Amino acid sequence: MTSISKQTRAPKVRGKARLVCKRTLLSAVFISMLLGGGLLVAPPFLGSAPALAQEVEVWKTRACDCCEGWVKHMRLAGFSMKVHTVDTLDTVKTVKGVPDSLVSCHTAVVDGYVAEGHVPASDLRRLLRERPRVTGLAAPGMPQSAPGMDMPGQPYEVIAFGASGGSMVYAHH
Repeated sequence: MTSISKQTRAPKVRGKARLVCKRTLLSAVFISMLLGGGLLVAPPFLGSAPALAQEVEVWKTRACDCCEGWVKHMRLAGFSMKVHTVDTLDTVKTVKGVPDSLVSCHTAVVDGYVAEGHVPASDLRRLLRERPRVTGLAAPGMPQSAPGMDMPGQPYEVIAFGASGGSMVYAHH
């Protein structure tokens, strides 16, 4: 009877050992995915902080202080900013496909999309989430209420523009 009891107990111990091994393996896989960048979005229990900052490359002129205000707005929104200070923006705007009617004081690129002028970070996040077939977004001119300008009271629109030259209102602010 003793040998039967030992045989009966042995599979239970092995079963627990297998369970522990599976848990250890799953834990190791999960941790390596986290550390290796396999999970690029934060789980819901971690709040709204981004796991990795999305890089924005921006071209601006030396004399424009409001552009620095927009760069600061974007950094506070969690974007990583790479700033190029240039003498003129004409070539950048032409190469990036910004229509003359939508020109503003600086031009940026984020994940292949163009951001012309003081486009709010929330609109760029929406663009990156929805991924419409457009060239980019523009806040034409220099709207006084836009991020970086920070003079409340003037409503403005953010325009989505496409490679074909067409445009449409993307957001009202």
